[in-house]
Amino acid sequence: MGRAPLDVARAFLSAGVRLLQLRAKGWDSGPFLELCAAVVQDANAAGGSVIVNDRADVAALADAHGLHIGQEDLAPAAARRIVGEGAVLGLSTHTPAQWESAVAEPISYLAIGPVFATGTKVTGHDAVGLDTVGRAAAAAAVHGLPVVAIGGITLERAPAVIASGAASVAVISDLLSGAPEARARAFLRALA
Repeated sequence: MGRAPLDVARAFLSAGVRLLQLRAKGWDSGPFLELCAAVVQDANAAGGSVIVNDRADVAALADAHGLHIGQEDLAPAAARRIVGEGAVLGLSTHTPAQWESAVAEPISYLAIGPVFATGTKVTGHDAVGLDTVGRAAAAAAVHGLPVVAIGGITLERAPAVIASGAASVAVISDLLSGAPEARARAFLRALA
């Protein structure tokens, strides 16, 4: 990444971003917990929220606002027991069978993707496209769940993703393609 993760999180909060997801697949537990606790403290001061990716233990210990899990992580019911009823819990899905199963789980939102091809994370799934985002959003809406679109989302693509039915977008690479604060401001303007 080249930039200190805490500095990047602070730049996003300064830009007005109010929901951050922390993902650090290769990090040891101790340093990741330290980062999460610091970002949670900063987010709380800014009126924001922090979702931790994959690590229910770290989310709980850092007093994060929620947890995001994938198909190969803890089952949603087990994750819910760790993070508590009040925490936000999201689940990644890639296929109709996965999102149809997910809506019966104790989750707060359903993620769908990758919407577009992405080099950030190997999912083992092809890009699902905007039509699938719309179908997943319609299925999730019946259960009162918002959909977060993930994968290959850029500043230019984000408005179309929202128009297709997603409540929000998760972005990594494009936010880090320039100065994080300026790029985050540009996203917020485009999605306002």
